[in-house]
Amino acid sequence: MSQSGAADAFDTSNAGAKVVVTPLASTTVTASGQPIMLPQKNVQVLVSSFEIPPGATLPVHMHPSARYAYVLEGQLQVTNVDTGKSTSYNKGDFIVEMIGTWHQGANVGADPVKLLVIDQVEEGTANTVLKQ
Repeated sequence: MSQSGAADAFDTSNAGAKVVVTPLASTTVTASGQPIMLPQKNVQVLVSSFEIPPGATLPVHMHPSARYAYVLEGQLQVTNVDTGKSTSYNKGDFIVEMIGTWHQGANVGADPVKLLVIDQVEEGTANTVLKQ
């Protein structure tokens, strides 16, 4: 079902109120241009909230499986460690994180960064690997 089809499915005009569906993202690739690949068996969805204080930098890490993040508050800068390319994300941005690529995030704003994070992993596995 398309996103506009989803909006039509929630039409409550008979109740006098209309549901508003605002598309936030649609992509087939990660932030670094890789095709999105999902686990092929025993898929588990993990949902987490993150709060990163001002000035904090996350350790260099990578994700072996798909990870999505929605920025609820703040300004997050994500840097690909191999290329040095950085991208800034702000409140309202949707991130399709790099898969199998070393990167790190930093709160570059004055307020905490708050994220809603969704991982799709093979059941029982972690989706963050720290660089040694």
